[in-house]
Amino acid sequence: MNVTISKPTGNEAHHLVEFRDVTFAVNGGPSIIDQLSLEVRRGETLVLLGESGCGKTTTLRLVNRLLTPTEGQVIVEGQTTTSWDEIRLRRRTGYVIQEAGLFPHFTVAENVALVPSLEKWDELRINERVTELLSLVGLAPDRFADRYPRELSGGQRQRVGVARALAADPPLLLMDEPFGALDPLTRSSLQKEFAELKSRLNKTVIFVTHDVREALLLGSRIALMDKGRILLLATPDEFVKSENELARAYLETLR
Repeated sequence: MNVTISKPTGNEAHHLVEFRDVTFAVNGGPSIIDQLSLEVRRGETLVLLGESGCGKTTTLRLVNRLLTPTEGQVIVEGQTTTSWDEIRLRRRTGYVIQEAGLFPHFTVAENVALVPSLEKWDELRINERVTELLSLVGLAPDRFADRYPRELSGGQRQRVGVARALAADPPLLLMDEPFGALDPLTRSSLQKEFAELKSRLNKTVIFVTHDVREALLLGSRIALMDKGRILLLATPDEFVKSENELARAYLETLR
């Protein structure tokens, strides 16, 4: 397979994902993403924060080539997404969505083992990985491995979704409002658990949310989006002190 490597910038060792002047529109319509330039540092959790329709989920889907840019380049691990084999790219990228997106006819263990099985890991290695990850996300393997998604609570399904995303040890996790459909108590509990977990995993995470409290808790940096553009890119401390009008409006919701 011929592979096109983007022109190096000298920053590839520090940046796992980069957007270079990316625009995305559908069938010549208005731009959903408008000349977006952004670098995602290795090991950080970058939160895309914004209201529905601001372009944050579209931005996420451009990373694993569920969408391709109308203009510009998205670069993952030093290579443009359009030069990646899309299946290989997606197997290198963990993806967690609302309600986890589990296969209902697969057991918990089979859901977690999906990508390692596709990667043709041997059975012993797969079983060890499933056991390790279920334990990591707080689901006792002897109790949960043989259950089906319908037998789990919403919070338990999300834990399985995180375990599945981590199964093949990808360097990058994409998380699209993974806790958004949960009740407030379960959501708060999982947010705190994930905050502790991510510090141990040493993964790069791009996390989509419309909840500023979640962004401040989980983000290394917060990219505040509106109409396909980034209005503010800041650490949580910088975000809290920002004079940006939209940031101030979000912070008012915490009072």
